Amino acid sequence: MEVVNGVLFHAIGASSASLCYTPEKKVKGWSWQTYWLAQAFVCWLLLPLLVAVITIPDLMLVLKEAPTAPMWQSYLLGMGYGVGGTAFGMAIRYVGFSLTYAIAVGISCVLGTLLPPFISGELSHILSGSGAGYLMSGVGLGAAGIAVCGLAGRSKEKDIERAVKQTDTSFSLSKGLPLCLLAGVLSALYGYALSVGQPIADVAALHGAGNLQGNVIYIFANSGAFVTTALYCIYLHRKHKTIGEYSSNIGSSLSTNYLMAAITGVLWYGQFFFYGLGHTRMGKFAFSSWAIHMILLVLLSTVTGLLLKEWKQSSGKTIRLLSVAIMILIVAVLLLTEGNRIGAAG
Repeated sequence: MEVVNGVLFHAIGASSASLCYTPEKKVKGWSWQTYWLAQAFVCWLLLPLLVAVITIPDLMLVLKEAPTAPMWQSYLLGMGYGVGGTAFGMAIRYVGFSLTYAIAVGISCVLGTLLPPFISGELSHILSGSGAGYLMSGVGLGAAGIAVCGLAGRSKEKDIERAVKQTDTSFSLSKGLPLCLLAGVLSALYGYALSVGQPIADVAALHGAGNLQGNVIYIFANSGAFVTTALYCIYLHRKHKTIGEYSSNIGSSLSTNYLMAAITGVLWYGQFFFYGLGHTRMGKFAFSSWAIHMILLVLLSTVTGLLLKEWKQSSGKTIRLLSVAIMILIVAVLLLTEGNRIGAAG
């Protein structure tokens, strides 16, 4: 039952992440970098510190007793994740959201799941255990489902282009594909950042943090991501002279913009909070949390898009392709859940 509860917590986190970009539609008069840095401050810097203070008993003592190497490793890997997020945003400009999501998240799903046990030398042992077949089938099927979902998204974009009789002249696979690959590889580092930060969480658990122990890792992994994100946003501010937007309300409601950025940050951080609650319940196959989270993120983001009527101009062929993708993703989650259940029982 703990494994099922863990998957449910992952689903709540993925739901939070799937909704996090909806407030952006209410932002007026801000450039992308202004909005992105404002929400990143909440998600990557403020909330990790605040939640850790609230949920980790004896936080300062935990940080004093915890080994410093995992802190630095988690921080540096988080910086890499931040670069991956920037590459993701740049890739969207050239190949669109759907293909970027399919390639980058698909790579992140597989690498972020298998990298930690591979580097630790435990992968071969894990693959020989009970339930491993279900587990690996779920990871592979999940990556395939993400790819099909991306193809459906690209088909939707073409349907819209035909409806408005406009061709996307900015599309460039030669420019976008390398960025997608970079985003996928570097985004996978976040799963590894959480894995190498586990010794810090173990110390927090000894001080009574229980299932909330993972919140202490986010202090390092998320702040690393904030640094690289902030550097890129500041570069864009200098290039486009937009730094004044933080205090200007020309053509916009400044308080509304800050509120929307804060809501985005809270929703985005919510996925990490519930990820930690789910991760601690997954048993000996806890490394599969990353795959479960990525697959549920794509699945629930797709469902959110359907509810928001983002697919209403799609052709019957596109909807059928999307339906296949959703079915594959659901089966992948079920396989991963069963593999974890068998592993926990064994």
